[in-house]
Amino acid sequence: MYQFIVNPSAGAGRGYRIWKKLEQQLENDSREYQVFFTENLGDAAEIARRLTADRSDAKIIVVVGGEGTYNEVLNGVSFKGTLTFGYVPAGFRNALSKGFQSYWRVKRQIRRILQPKYYRLLDYGVITSGGDQIFTRRFAGRCGIGLDAAICHDLLTCPVKNQMGRIRMMRVLNFVLGLKQLVFAKPTKGYILLDGSKKVEFNHIYFMSFLIHREEGKKKKVPENAEIDDGKMTVYVASTSSRRKMIPILMDVIMGIRKKERGVRVFECREASVHLNRPQAVHVDGESCQCQQDIEIRCIPKRIRMIGM
Repeated sequence: MYQFIVNPSAGAGRGYRIWKKLEQQLENDSREYQVFFTENLGDAAEIARRLTADRSDAKIIVVVGGEGTYNEVLNGVSFKGTLTFGYVPAGFRNALSKGFQSYWRVKRQIRRILQPKYYRLLDYGVITSGGDQIFTRRFAGRCGIGLDAAICHDLLTCPVKNQMGRIRMMRVLNFVLGLKQLVFAKPTKGYILLDGSKKVEFNHIYFMSFLIHREEGKKKKVPENAEIDDGKMTVYVASTSSRRKMIPILMDVIMGIRKKERGVRVFECREASVHLNRPQAVHVDGESCQCQQDIEIRCIPKRIRMIGM
């Protein structure tokens, strides 16, 4: 039986509209299903926790929402039993769908979920703070420290986010918020320890981003059962003494980092430890983790069984 966790508010109501089309198809096919709607922050995690409390039964949980909804579900579920995920992106930020055959047409999304041809085992990341307020949080696509996270924090409370999303101007909004954060940004010294052996120090850290490997995507057709996750993360570190040089780097971040850019160091690792001289903003999949100074990030390989996208 399908269990749907739906954020009706995602994408300024797009989550609800997608669900109604899904519901119609489910009824036409006489499918057995349950649906749970989120209303407040944390609802998706609590619903996922309840659904996976009984570890003896196999579960199929389909998330209809944005990155934040998916992240909540990922942090609420138990992986002790047999669990299959489905994801229908409905938010303004859909970085999680990169690296899959992502379909924006709702009918194709529905067909993919209800008539799956294959499944994939995907990696996810775990971030743990080492400060006074210890926490552990899973992430499906990316986490960031510094300027990258500060932009996400601003976006979560931006009063014009929905309007900008409707007219597909989110990148413009992100860049404006990025320039605002850059003006007030205070780069910090720190270091990153990669896989417990390689230590790299920096004097002017503006941001660090950790991305789960998932390079194939829209432009490349991914064969069925292809291994697109490899147990590694790509790490991007922007460190420069010139605030002016951060402007083109910021544009690359908004457009999506694809390669080694000027002013950005790129690494690969399975786990990393980060120490900063001053606490910086942190996010996971676009959701705020407040400000942290010491954190550890690691990649959990091939743990999510996902309906092929």
